[in-house]
Amino acid sequence: MKIIAFAGSPSKNSINKKLATYASSLFENTEVEVLDLNDFQMPLFSVDIEAEIGQHPLANAFLEKIATADLLVVSLAENNGNYSAAFKNTVDWCSRINGKIFQEKPMLLMATSPGARGGASVLEIAKNNFPRFATEIKAVFSLPSFNDNFDVELNVISNPELDSQLKEIVKGF
Repeated sequence: MKIIAFAGSPSKNSINKKLATYASSLFENTEVEVLDLNDFQMPLFSVDIEAEIGQHPLANAFLEKIATADLLVVSLAENNGNYSAAFKNTVDWCSRINGKIFQEKPMLLMATSPGARGGASVLEIAKNNFPRFATEIKAVFSLPSFNDNFDVELNVISNPELDSQLKEIVKGF
């Protein structure tokens, strides 16, 4: 089984990338590829730019990566209660090529934040929106208060209860 994991964040020190990487490491007998949104930076989507340059090759590259997956592990950053602009822009470019961005792949959807809500707002938006882009969200996990619940040196969830919750979710796949 191949997992494509990524964070909906362009931060070089993305806490969501750390969570996605950790979660994908919990799956047994898998090949994991962790994508970085910075490798898919495109100009801000507009129909005028699209008319000028056509389909952006990085959008095609992102879709090709998704096509190789058996499972998607996605952890979304929450910016002002919504997706990061970088992630939304990737979705906008990709959707013009293939409206089924997630290509019927099952997904573990997650979010984390420094705050106690753990990205609850962006998770709610994604749970309602992502099925329109052809994915089945198999499970949702929120890691609240990242700095209190994740050990960045060991790259693991340090809160035993939350770690156990995620491990149970992974077993369910």
